Amino acid sequence: MQKEVNPRRLLWAGFWAIFAAGFGFAVRGGIFANWAAEFGFTGAQLGAIGGAGFTGFCFGIIVAGVLVDKLGYGLLVLAAFVLHTVSAFVTFGATEGQAQETAYQFLFWGMFMFALANGVLEGVANPLVATLFPENRTHYLNILHASWPAGLVAGGMVGWYLGGPAGQAICSWKVQLGLYLVPTLFYGILFFGQHMPRSEASQKGLSFGEMFKEIGILGGLVVCFLLALFFSSTLSPILTPKDATPEQAVAAASQASYIGYGIAGVLLIIVGVITKFSIGAWLLFALFVAHALVGAVELGTDGWIQNITGNILTPAQGKILFVWTSFVMFALRFCAHWIEKTFKLSPPALLLVCAVVAAIGLNLVSGISTFVGAMAALAIYAAGKAFFWPTMLAVAGDRFPRTGAIAMSFMGGIGMMSAGLIGSAGLGYAKDRFASEELQKTHPQVLADYKAEKASKFLFFSEVPGIDGKKLEAAMQAKPEDRTPDQKAVVEASIKGDRKTLVADSFIPATMAVIYLLLVLYFKAIGGYKALTIEGGDGKDEQPGAAKDSAKESNE
Repeated sequence: MQKEVNPRRLLWAGFWAIFAAGFGFAVRGGIFANWAAEFGFTGAQLGAIGGAGFTGFCFGIIVAGVLVDKLGYGLLVLAAFVLHTVSAFVTFGATEGQAQETAYQFLFWGMFMFALANGVLEGVANPLVATLFPENRTHYLNILHASWPAGLVAGGMVGWYLGGPAGQAICSWKVQLGLYLVPTLFYGILFFGQHMPRSEASQKGLSFGEMFKEIGILGGLVVCFLLALFFSSTLSPILTPKDATPEQAVAAASQASYIGYGIAGVLLIIVGVITKFSIGAWLLFALFVAHALVGAVELGTDGWIQNITGNILTPAQGKILFVWTSFVMFALRFCAHWIEKTFKLSPPALLLVCAVVAAIGLNLVSGISTFVGAMAALAIYAAGKAFFWPTMLAVAGDRFPRTGAIAMSFMGGIGMMSAGLIGSAGLGYAKDRFASEELQKTHPQVLADYKAEKASKFLFFSEVPGIDGKKLEAAMQAKPEDRTPDQKAVVEASIKGDRKTLVADSFIPATMAVIYLLLVLYFKAIGGYKALTIEGGDGKDEQPGAAKDSAKESNE
């Protein structure tokens, strides 16, 4: 098999695939203001569109993770290539002058298809690299995922050079976004004609039921809860009648929620049947919960960070700072192995340090007032979040080899789904909430004049008035000396709201730090962290997840 496989070429094929995803993500984050100005979207609406760029990923990576060893990598890569291409045309269907709801649907589903393609590709790349480099998964998965911030850098530079406020950009937002098709062509060429290995679990002949056993009801519960949120949020606008009364809108939202949780319940029962109602491994459940928080704080924040820093400083500086943050992440992900060896950190210990640093970094970013200070604060934040995603995948691969590609794919899907439904949407809601609260305290009449027609809502939090995107953008674009008193009040409230949003965001990595500390203590209690392998030629050993070298770690 080794003679047929080219590990380095496959590593770089995966690199360019994830690069394309990061590129598109960065460009999209840079054109949020264009969409707000062109279509009048609120922060919550923009957050929901950005969220579709995550939720679609979840479906793609989960389906790919389950089917990758059955359908083959080549067919899945082809499907992703087609989805990437079609998603561009769907997104470009949003044009100026359309009804806001029509433009919203084009942008939402275009982003969803783009994310679906990204998910399929990562569902291929993660288990592929973990299988190709089993002796050092943390190192090579960090190299693979260095492509994400590299894509962010490239996409951020496109926005920096070609973008700008509506009417002032060198290229339209459609041209900027469409450039992600260039790296799409690269990964297609690199994957073409390559032979792929299979995961250790697949080579041992484990069935779907055996691969799912350690995920079990606990792991399925995390996935199904996020799917319930997705179906609820997606069906709610579809079920709401046009020109609905507030009572009709509430009824439609309740109906969508019932349907969403009903679908999730059926899926959870299916997981139970497949696993013969295995409870699952508590450690994998903890990793799934932690990765939901990773997605919310890393990718959710990435989707808003240049918008937030651009509001606090200037839009041009926000784009530069986004590129800077992504570059720091890119450079650090090549250093994971060196950091582990130099400071003698196990993967869980590395995650603990990162969570603490990320929480500190977000609080520092919330207080920025100068460009240089922002660079320093964002460097700390970037250092904190740099190793979260790939190191979490490495831990899942190390500790649960019996799950094959499934656990890693579920983890990636959970992270992306959380980023869309909790991170991106939640930060959009927080921006609306804190800005409107500030404006209500200082200039209530201005809030009445500037609030959007549609209120902002997030999960179980109460509705709050959002600020109209077109009016806010007009105020932000006006020179400080030319702003009316009302515009000054709106801008000041928006900036204060952004600062409070970042402080609130810092509670997520603080919570992650507690989880990682408990994991560090657990591994210390059982004799240390080690990568496990499947025992026996057919993989059907008596202790699921048993390690050849440590009886203490035979059963998670």
